[in-house]
Amino acid sequence: MQDQAAGQGVQLGIYRIYVKDLSFESPRSPKIFLAAWRPEVKVDFVVKHQRVDGTLYEVVLGLNVEAREGQDVGFIVEIEQAGVFDVRGPEGVHMEHALRVVCPNVLFPYARQAIDQALVAGGFPPLMLAPINFEFRHEEKPERLS
Repeated sequence: MQDQAAGQGVQLGIYRIYVKDLSFESPRSPKIFLAAWRPEVKVDFVVKHQRVDGTLYEVVLGLNVEAREGQDVGFIVEIEQAGVFDVRGPEGVHMEHALRVVCPNVLFPYARQAIDQALVAGGFPPLMLAPINFEFRHEEKPERLS
């Protein structure tokens, strides 16, 4: 895939997409399946990136999904969905935008699918997480993304 990252002269190519780490826990199984359950689902994320070689960067989207009802944890899914991207262009704001916004947007659907597959394998319905607005997070809280 070749793409113009935010139309700012930064060229973006996908070199590889992969799951770097994946964890699923269901501490209340099997009892949780026997009762009515209306959990509160909390999703946290972090985006990290590092130069691998030349114009190749690894971008890692970390997602932590936890479902609780009161103090009872139904499940926890943690994933580090990663990609190696060929990012070319001038260093600076537009390069950071590509690495902190555009690349995580590419990775998110893969992470969502892996989370749903883990949940279904664990006996739960898929969550079908709503997309994350990385643009908003980048502008409002850049420190959270480093």
